[in-house]
Amino acid sequence: MKKPILLLLIILSTFPSFAQENHKAFDSGEWFRFRIHYGVFTASYATLEVKDDMINNTPVHHIVGAGKSTGLLSVFFKVEDYYETYIDKDEVKPYRFIRKINEGGHTKDIEINFDHQQSQALVFNKKHNTKKTFPIKSNVQDMMSSFYYLRNSIKTSSLKKGDEQYVNMFFDNENYRFKLKFLGREVIRTKMGKIACLKFRPYVQADRVFKEEESMTVWVSDDDNRMPVRIKADILVGSIKADLDAFKGLKYPFKIVVN
Repeated sequence: MKKPILLLLIILSTFPSFAQENHKAFDSGEWFRFRIHYGVFTASYATLEVKDDMINNTPVHHIVGAGKSTGLLSVFFKVEDYYETYIDKDEVKPYRFIRKINEGGHTKDIEINFDHQQSQALVFNKKHNTKKTFPIKSNVQDMMSSFYYLRNSIKTSSLKKGDEQYVNMFFDNENYRFKLKFLGREVIRTKMGKIACLKFRPYVQADRVFKEEESMTVWVSDDDNRMPVRIKADILVGSIKADLDAFKGLKYPFKIVVN
């Protein structure tokens, strides 16, 4: 399993938790840590953190995602992934996205700056020292901002089993229309206790990583925080599971199901 952390960050960045109408589910200070399993082994840990920052004199949420391989995986295949996004606090739209990874010697160092007025993205490949501009769709999100954007946009009060949601996403150098399907509600057991969750099916591209479009399932807390709780994915070389391992700075009280 060469890319456990990259897969998790892609999942978390594109498979959102969901919020009520006119509801902001997160704020600066929020922090999550996830334990990633590959079979019976703990392959890695990954974190997501929301901070306050400024970009071009505009107050923003600066969100950082990071992870590295642990245990046996780190001995045979060292992985270090680092992602950042700077998003507008009111509209939750991205201004800048950074992807810096080292996966067994395979490296990427990319910065994307979004110009929403001109409907374009400037992609700076720092590894090759190249810059290129690409057209972007309206209401575009990057792979990390999508997660936070959808926490505040989907109406869970009217959500019904089978409902689908689409988001325009720009990743690396191309536009992608992301699709998500609501599968229903479920209570799952975690290290924190039983948590009432919303269950979703993200549709991914069946390629050299994923077995098919419906290879992933994600559970998010059915409360005001809408935090990611569990993720499962079938890949070509097995399956991975990511569980919420620790958290702090939630905007609303955390709830567990009491029998």
